[in-house]
This record gives sequence, C-alpha cells and structure tokens, in this order.
Amino acid sequence: HLQVKVKIPFGNKYLDAVFSVPENKPTYGVILTHGAGGDMNFPHLVSLAACLASHGVLCLRFTCKGLNIAYRAKAFKTVVEYLKLSDDYKLSGVFLAGRSMGSRAAASVVRQLSQGDDDDDFVQGLICLSYPLHRPKLQSKLRDEDLLLIRCPVLFVSGSADEMCEKQLLEGVVSKMKAPKKIHWIDKANHGMAAKGRTADDVMEEINAQVFLWLRENTELEHK
Repeated sequence: HLQVKVKIPFGNKYLDAVFSVPENKPTYGVILTHGAGGDMNFPHLVSLAACLASHGVLCLRFTCKGLNIAYRAKAFKTVVEYLKLSDDYKLSGVFLAGRSMGSRAAASVVRQLSQGDDDDDFVQGLICLSYPLHRPKLQSKLRDEDLLLIRCPVLFVSGSADEMCEKQLLEGVVSKMKAPKKIHWIDKANHGMAAKGRTADDVMEEINAQVFLWLRENTELEHK
C-alpha cells in the first residue's frame, strides 16, 4: 500500500498526518491517533494502519501533542472535517479510533457529532484501544460520560490486566451503553498491551485481526 504524508491545517498550526492508501478505491476509512505519550508512529498504530490498508480500508493517522482532552478532541474534529471534504478520497463513512487518551478524544468527538444537528452518518463508529476508563488506582472516578451518550457502534480492545481499565468496571459501563458494542479482551495484557510470554508482534496481530473483523461486521466490506 501507499503512504502519503500530509499537513492538516489546525488553527494557526498544522497537524502531521499520514494516509495509508489501499490499492483499490476505498469505501471506508479509519482515523487513528495516539495516546498521551508518543505520536502517530507508535508501533501499534503503524501496524494497524498497514493491516487496514492491506484489507482495503483507508487509514489516516495523525499526531496531536497536548495533554488537554478538549484540545485533542478539537484536533480530531478538524481531521474528520478534512477527510470529509477531501477531493482525493470520497468515502461512504469513517470510523474514529484512538489509543488510550486518543480514544477518549475520539469518543468525545463521536458524542459531539451524534448530538449535533449535522449528523449525516459520515462517522459510523468508534474504536477504543486501551480506553483509559480511570486513573491507576483511582477507580471511583470513571471517564464514562461520553460513552453513555454515543449511539453508533463501539469496539473496545483492552488488556485484561490494564491498570487504567479494570475489567469489571468497563463491563459495567458497557452494559449501560445504548450503542451496539463489543469488548475484546487481550488476555493478561497491561495498558501498553504488553502480555507476559507473548511478543509485541503477536499481540498486535490479535488486535489488528479483531479491529478488521469488527469493521467488516459493521460495514458492507466484501470478504477479502
């Protein structure tokens, strides 16, 4: 697949971004961003983007530094608009995806868009990798307000030993969600998706396979 670097205008700055472009004309896209540390070249994101592009899904991953969730969400919204208005790629819809803090930003944008009047079905779903439901050891304060208001399909991929997403707590939140939802637990993996006795590549393959499977169930993607 082809990789195309772009700079997306954001306020008086630019966001660095990379398109992973499938060989055939894509119908759907995934916008992907990183957690609090690192950038769009985080290995899990690079791996997922390559996997999606090889299966015919356009992937646009971007970097937005900054630890303010509202700022990150604003940047994400700008990227959604950018892709929506793109002349190069005419998509039927996109899925918003993020890792850790990036998934919180994605959830915030999906909620904003689903509550707005301009809901035109461009955003079709949400993919949360290592969603940080709470701070480590602070399980009394859950970051679930966006999740409970979302209406489109949501996929969670989390480690069963994630110190920022206690298994029973996420299952409790998910049971209250009105949206169609699915959780895939990576056995014994922590917040960084490291699992004892498994290589990083092995874990990434499992994540990628689950994300693509779920996308295929939630779109009209042909079985490739």
